[in-house]
Amino acid sequence: MKRILVPTDFSEHAEYALKVAAQIAKQNDSEIYLLHMLELPFQEVDVAGGYGEPPEALFYRKLAEKQFNAFLDKPYLSQITIHEKVKADISFSEIKDACRENNIDIIIMGSHGASGIKEMFIGSNAEKVVRNSEVPVLVIKNDHDDFAINDFVFASDFKNDNKETYRQATDFAKAFGANVHLLMVNTPNNFTTTAKANTRIDDFIKDVDFENYTITVYNDDSVEKGILNFSQHINADIIGISTHGRQGIAHFFNGSISEDLVNHANRPVITFKIWE
Repeated sequence: MKRILVPTDFSEHAEYALKVAAQIAKQNDSEIYLLHMLELPFQEVDVAGGYGEPPEALFYRKLAEKQFNAFLDKPYLSQITIHEKVKADISFSEIKDACRENNIDIIIMGSHGASGIKEMFIGSNAEKVVRNSEVPVLVIKNDHDDFAINDFVFASDFKNDNKETYRQATDFAKAFGANVHLLMVNTPNNFTTTAKANTRIDDFIKDVDFENYTITVYNDDSVEKGILNFSQHINADIIGISTHGRQGIAHFFNGSISEDLVNHANRPVITFKIWE
């Protein structure tokens, strides 16, 4: 976690994410890349066309730069290398491009979630980043003066997920000295015996060198409820889950457990992209 991307809109929740990023950066001697997506109600004129930046775009850019200066004037950011960038583009592909350009290891961002009709048709910004990101995304919901991770729930079906996501999860756990709780949720419509579940999990993790884990097969009405209820039961510090990054009409009809957790969990959630 040497290069951390923090998308920001200068909100309270965005600062929660920046505080966590700062703590991780100091622990790992990391650099922070702070990215503000400048939402303009018009298209910028191409500079190459000879017109330069429109006055309105220039005004909003200068305002963002002023907000940056105030946002970065925090004692907890001292002695951390921070790169600032303002993008006049609301496309979430910009975040993916920023990750590739700067060789980003993890995205850390704040979210207050989404619910009801807004969730169905719009979704939270964090949800959209999770859906599009090729690197792990850590979503922060609350203020953390001391971001410590002792108990890390890694939820999976241990069947369709790519094993690479578990390797990434264990690397993250090692950075914090955390216990990993491997969780498989049984539901009435998709039930597996404990013996078969344990065999499947053992096969899934056998090639990863990590010993600080427990295995739990948990029964609940839905996978999402099972993950939330188990995490609440053990007072987990964070939930980890893999994501396929469904988009378009497939996402509308099928949804995504990882995105639902990003919206509904009160504790931090970290997602890992499944490569198919």
